[in-house]
Amino acid sequence: MKKLTLVLTLALFSTGLLAQQSRTEIASPASSNDSRPNSDSVPSGYALSAQFQRVVVLRFKYQTDLLIGLETMVKQEKIQNAVILAGIGSVRNYCYHAVSNRTFPTKSVFVTDSTAPADIAGMNGYIIDGRVHAHIMFADGKNAFGGHLEKGTNVFTFAIVTLGVLSNDVNLSRVDDTSYR
Repeated sequence: MKKLTLVLTLALFSTGLLAQQSRTEIASPASSNDSRPNSDSVPSGYALSAQFQRVVVLRFKYQTDLLIGLETMVKQEKIQNAVILAGIGSVRNYCYHAVSNRTFPTKSVFVTDSTAPADIAGMNGYIIDGRVHAHIMFADGKNAFGGHLEKGTNVFTFAIVTLGVLSNDVNLSRVDDTSYR
């Protein structure tokens, strides 16, 4: 009986029936600018100079959806442009996406685990024209992993995110524009 139980348990794990993590790969839509070549009129790099007008520390409580919480606080604090300087805390579960290929068209893998807790080992990104573009790093005691923060990542103990707020006249519109090449 013990052998049968072990065999059935191994079979369930190997087929993913007991696993909670899902991974879905999605290609960019055909309308994306992926096939467009680089333009000589676009510099290979450029610099923006700015100073922080203020630093805002945000704290989120148990069960708050971290991305929705960030979006809500950015709107409440009337933040148009900012740098996400740091993030710490823990989550009850996570959802993120990361690039999954090296050639165009781009593909992203969306990773969700509704039952896996993790520490927030770091966070960075930007607030661009009021839109949150956050990258997050998780750690689970064995691995560090992460990518673009997605809705569905819920806070466990707490989460703290620090923003360096920039002037509204700083133009960040091109910094994450994949078509500007």
